[in-house]
This record gives sequence, C-alpha cells and structure tokens, in this order.
Amino acid sequence: MTDPAVDSQSLDVALEQMQSTEPFSFEVVYRAEVAYLWRTLQRLGVPSSDLEDRAHDVFSVVYRKQDSFDTSRPIRPWLFGIAYRVASDARRSASRRQVPVQDIEITTTGAGHDEQRAKRRLVLGGLSELSIEQRAAVVMHDLDGYTAPEIAAALEVPLNTVYSRLRLGRARFVEALRRQGDEVK
Repeated sequence: MTDPAVDSQSLDVALEQMQSTEPFSFEVVYRAEVAYLWRTLQRLGVPSSDLEDRAHDVFSVVYRKQDSFDTSRPIRPWLFGIAYRVASDARRSASRRQVPVQDIEITTTGAGHDEQRAKRRLVLGGLSELSIEQRAAVVMHDLDGYTAPEIAAALEVPLNTVYSRLRLGRARFVEALRRQGDEVK
C-alpha cells in the first residue's frame, strides 16, 4: 500500500472549507489530511503493513470526537496527538517489536528519487532509534514545524517535558545517523 493520493484541486477546496467558519466536516478533514496522517504514522514508526489499520483507528477517534474539536485551532496538531496515542498503543500491544527500516515503505517518484529515497530511509532509520515520546516531539518540531507549546498541548504533556524530549531525541537521532554512516563506510 502506498500513501493515499489526494489531488491538489480537491485538497485546496477541502483546506478552504476547513478554514471557513463552517462546522467541522469529517469528510473534508479526511480528504484534506489523510496523506499527512499517513506520513505522520509512518514517521512515528508504524510498520507499512499496519498503516491502513492505524489510519482507520485515528479517523475513528476523529469521527467520535469531532464535536469536541475547537474549529478556531489548527487541525494538524490535534490529529498528530491522536496519531501519537494510536501509534503508542499499537507499539505497546505489539510488545515493543522493532520495525526494520527495510520494512518501511518509502514512496518517492521523479528526478533524483533514488537520492531522496536514501535520505528518507536514513531519517526514518534514525527516528526508529528514538522512544515513541522522543520521536513524536522531534517529528512535530523538526519535521512538521510546530512550536514546543503547540506540541505540549497536542501531546498533553508539560512544556519542559517537550524540551527534554527534543534535546534527548535529537542527541539520540544524531548518534543513530553517525552509526548508520559508519556502517556504510
């Protein structure tokens, strides 16, 4: 299974509807955010064989909690928080099995896609060395561009915990990249 595709025209319409003052629409959120959610779950270490099931789990929660979502706030941090809890629960129930980086499906096409695939594999390999808590903080901050206070709110943890997870996660990530580089030599 590959990343769900969303054509750019329907994505633009969905994002426009989400930014309006209209009430929450599950269908609009699903169309606009399914690709983001898919990438997020992959970055959180969900094996490619489980991505579809975990995405379904996340959207089941979104559907149940849609009435409680504050439409004046951005949706992605809220979705990330749900995805984080789903990925964390799945990881616990799978007895902390390690997902080999080779099992992570990387979909890249176009010019230079081999180099891009190698870089993505390197990043995902580094992320796989982090705890789910550190991984979530690093992905949200360094890959998705959220601030520490936004991360704290989405993950429902104290702000200083976010800073600690970022610091420790980055150090562990860099060390993992160094090890991968030594293995290639």
